[in-house]
Amino acid sequence: MTKFKQYKKLVKPLDVVIIVVLMMGSFIPYMIFNRQNFSIDQDSTIIAIVSINGKEIKQVELSKETENQEFTFYPADGQYNIIEVDGTKIRNKEDNSPDQIAVKTGWISKPGETSICLPHKLIIEVKAIHSDKDSENDLIIPL
Repeated sequence: MTKFKQYKKLVKPLDVVIIVVLMMGSFIPYMIFNRQNFSIDQDSTIIAIVSINGKEIKQVELSKETENQEFTFYPADGQYNIIEVDGTKIRNKEDNSPDQIAVKTGWISKPGETSICLPHKLIIEVKAIHSDKDSENDLIIPL
């Protein structure tokens, strides 16, 4: 008897169904993330939010009109992070953390992307702010 026939005896029909369902379910996060990105229209404003220890420190709009800039933050004594903005993208250019994960992440520019320097508790996240064109036409009726 070959090895294939031995393994075939171990697999039951319900096992195949479970494997197929799990494989299909693994694509659910991908579909949700793509739906969120699809909802971003051309009029949305893309911003980068820099926060340290959960507190928002700075907001920067990421657009073609944004000038190249660098900011230095000192999260604690002996710690520093140099953040660079280049038009439509932002990055943690330099820091003195031991692992350099945020520096290795490089440029981020799309909504949902983050760059995290865990030892310094610094997070850069890119978000899209939707512009409400019809907000002038909204009518609020008090109860």
